[in-house]
Amino acid sequence: MAATARSFRPAAGRFSPGRIVLYAALILGAAATLMPIAYMFSQAFTPESQTMRWPIRWIPETPTIANFQRIFSDPTLPVFRWLLNSIFVATSVTALVLFVCSLTAYAYARLQFPGRDIIFFVLLISLMVPGAVTFIPNFILMRNLGWLNNYNGLIWLHGANVFGVFLLRQHFQTIPKELEEAAIVDGAGRFRLYWQICLPLVSSAMVALAIFTFLGNWNDLFWPLVILSDRNTLTLPVGLQVLGGGNYVQRGVTMAAAALASTPPLILYIIFQRRI
Repeated sequence: MAATARSFRPAAGRFSPGRIVLYAALILGAAATLMPIAYMFSQAFTPESQTMRWPIRWIPETPTIANFQRIFSDPTLPVFRWLLNSIFVATSVTALVLFVCSLTAYAYARLQFPGRDIIFFVLLISLMVPGAVTFIPNFILMRNLGWLNNYNGLIWLHGANVFGVFLLRQHFQTIPKELEEAAIVDGAGRFRLYWQICLPLVSSAMVALAIFTFLGNWNDLFWPLVILSDRNTLTLPVGLQVLGGGNYVQRGVTMAAAALASTPPLILYIIFQRRI
């Protein structure tokens, strides 16, 4: 009986002051993170005439989907078009990054060529260069190529990144060379070694890179804001900036569009949170 009683005794330190402070800090941090999201969704389902009420009502008195209906039906608010634009750009950049970075990383990890390590070292140094330094040269390049106000300037400019090459190279280097040697004996060529042998073994890194790339381009505001001017070509973050930057801001519609913009990242996070 004594042993049974001891088994139900709380572990030492479970409710220590340090743990209480830690849990309180975590709860406050979670609340500070979730409150803006909860407010956004609350305002999205609140009638426009009630969005400016004070104090804030976290649960709408008369919930409505009129704000969502308007952003999908009002031709002066092409939010659905902006959503499709963002999906197209983010998906295209992600696919291009995975292909280019995986090929480049495989070359640095497995091929022998003069200056390989020096070139890779220079690439790593470029990670230390702030993006603002290359902003004007990139803009001039896009203008000379005629890629302003179209998606070429968004997709091709971001079609590769040094971090992706570094991440995949490190994973390719962990693959035993004996696997490739056995495939070579069976007649496999270099591309087959990359595509059928090595690439499946770094799938976890590929998924992580895909998530980071997609979310980064989905949330990108600065560069699309600079090179896109046609209202119908805007991406969703730029469109949200347009909706919230006028003389008269429709809070319900703007919050509905923001909720729509935040839904894909939330879904990706819920599905792939173990890989992030």
